[in-house]
Amino acid sequence: MPDDSSLVLKAAPLQVESPLIVLASRSGARRALVESAGLSARFMAADVDEHAIRAAMLAAGHDASAAALELARAKARAVEVAPRTVVIGADQILSCGEEWFDKPADRSTARAQLRRLRGRAHVLHTAVCLLRDGHEVWHHVACPVLHMRAFSETFLEWYLAAEGEAILSCVGCYRLEGRGIQLFSRIEGEQSAIMGLPLLPLLAALRGQDIILP
Repeated sequence: MPDDSSLVLKAAPLQVESPLIVLASRSGARRALVESAGLSARFMAADVDEHAIRAAMLAAGHDASAAALELARAKARAVEVAPRTVVIGADQILSCGEEWFDKPADRSTARAQLRRLRGRAHVLHTAVCLLRDGHEVWHHVACPVLHMRAFSETFLEWYLAAEGEAILSCVGCYRLEGRGIQLFSRIEGEQSAIMGLPLLPLLAALRGQDIILP
C-alpha cells in the first residue's frame, strides 16, 4: 500500500469552461492580485489618454468615483480581444478634499504631494468593470479611506530617499506592502482596493457570471 505522502492530488480548475479573461492594465500590483487569487488571465496594457478623460470628467462636474469608473471603462474598451472575451478594466483616483491627485512626475512633486496629504484623510476611488463580448455586465467602485499621520520633515526625507523611483508609479506616493505603511495612523477599507483592484467584489461578480466556481 503506497505511503500517503507520495500521493499527489490534482486540484480541479477554479475557472469553469469559460471565455478568456483579460486584465486591461499595466499595473504590476493588479496583476499580482489577480494571480494570487488563482485566476488565469492575460494582461494587456490599455492605451488611453487618462489625463484627457480626467480633465473632461472634472470639467463636467463629475466626482472622483465617476471619473475613476469612466477611466476603467475606457481601458476595458481600448484593448483588442477576440469575441466572447471577458475584459476587466480598473483605475483609481485619489481625492483629498476637493483636490484630485495624479501620480507624481518626479521626487519634488512627490514631496509636495505628501506634504499636502500629511495629517489628513484621503480617499482612493478604485473602480473596476467587466465587459463580456464587448458589453458591460458589471461595475463597482470601492472608496477606502486612509488617514495619513503628521510625520516629521526628517521622516519625509528619509522616506523619499528610501523609496526612490518606486513611489513615482503610485498615485499616493506610497506602497502599503512596503515602507508606505509607516505614513498612516489608520486605514479603512479592503487592502486589495487600496492596491488598485477591489478583489472581493470582482470575484463575486465572476462567480455571478459563471466564470469561476461558485
